[in-house]
Amino acid sequence: MHVRKGDTVKIISGKDKGKSGVVLRALPRENKVIVEGAGLYKRHLKGAAGKVGRIVERSRPIHVSNVQRIEK
Repeated sequence: MHVRKGDTVKIISGKDKGKSGVVLRALPRENKVIVEGAGLYKRHLKGAAGKVGRIVERSRPIHVSNVQRIEK
């Protein structure tokens, strides 16, 4: 893989094309990375034992071929 945790990357294809962010986690076996602020989706969580549920935004993994490392 050409990127690792902590690298700044730019997304070059897909829904979030043009966005940039820091790699939070690299998944080398799957050839995917999780980029901060990109690939977000909403997850509805139930509340436990009388508590109110909530909606949480999470980052979805992006394939490595869809990101480009930005040199500093």
